[in-house]
Amino acid sequence: MADPIIRTEGLTKAFGEVKALNGVDLEVAEGMVFGLLGPNGAGKTTTVRILTTLLPPDGGSATVAGCDVVRDAEALRFRIGLAGQSAAVDENLTGLENLELVGRLYHLGKTEARARGGQILERFGLSDAADRPTKTYSGGMRRRLDVAASLVGRPQVLFLDEPTTGLDPRSRIDVWEFIRELQAEGTTLLLTTQYLEEADELTDQIVVIDGGRVIAEGTSSELKRQIGGEVLELHVTNRDETAAAADILAGLGHGDHVVEPSTGLVRIQVGQDGTTVVFEAVRRLDGSSVHIEDIALHKPSLDDVFLSLTGHAAEEEQEQMPPTRRRRRRAEARS
Repeated sequence: MADPIIRTEGLTKAFGEVKALNGVDLEVAEGMVFGLLGPNGAGKTTTVRILTTLLPPDGGSATVAGCDVVRDAEALRFRIGLAGQSAAVDENLTGLENLELVGRLYHLGKTEARARGGQILERFGLSDAADRPTKTYSGGMRRRLDVAASLVGRPQVLFLDEPTTGLDPRSRIDVWEFIRELQAEGTTLLLTTQYLEEADELTDQIVVIDGGRVIAEGTSSELKRQIGGEVLELHVTNRDETAAAADILAGLGHGDHVVEPSTGLVRIQVGQDGTTVVFEAVRRLDGSSVHIEDIALHKPSLDDVFLSLTGHAAEEEQEQMPPTRRRRRRAEARS
């Protein structure tokens, strides 16, 4: 069996008293789209920064494409590409000039760097804006240009740190298509994301990280099977009554209930007897002063897995969404 193209063993990193990574072990096979999931502050970006030689680890070891990230840092930089969370483009240069500059940093000749830049701009639908200063680009266009820049050197391994954050739905789909094309061409991709439907759609293998530790790993299907059965989800009309609703429903289903007072959500793992649990939940709530806005039974999603593992949502911003908007996003993710 071939050695993993990315491997970490006991990776640690601290910033003062904060342990960003606390013994992270990863193995990524060549040609895979590997998903690193977790909430803000889980350690995803710290892991990527170490693997791309931008940050030295405090302990443990890491190799990428046969290179040690510390000892062989210079050689490794010519084998990898990185698109970070923020678009790293020079706003005073045109789109094409930005990509030419990256190409020259990869030691490509001027003609090759320009040709490669033009090809990538076309793939990302930015050809019409190739000669415009990037300060005139929209936020979504800058993000697409940043992802495009990570491909100029034809990397063996590409790191995408939340690549679709801030993109409109159309641009997100375009990036997804690119990821599939790159994998088909033999590129290995490590993708960090807070969008659970993105991981569900794209990745071959997933590691869930929280508090600087790996808390689960497997394929999307394997992680969903950990929950089993169905999931009962209800929203109370008055968010202040969320905890009261959870108390009334205590003992239903199995495992701990997920309670989100900010959105009025109570989520219960119900196994195979979902219909019976729904009837019992409605009966109990009907005899109380708690009013529910809606109630639904569905098969577990990756979102359910994440909440079950961590007790909180992957997207910090999603916690603040109104229930109707949040449910719409989940419905879109499952469609």
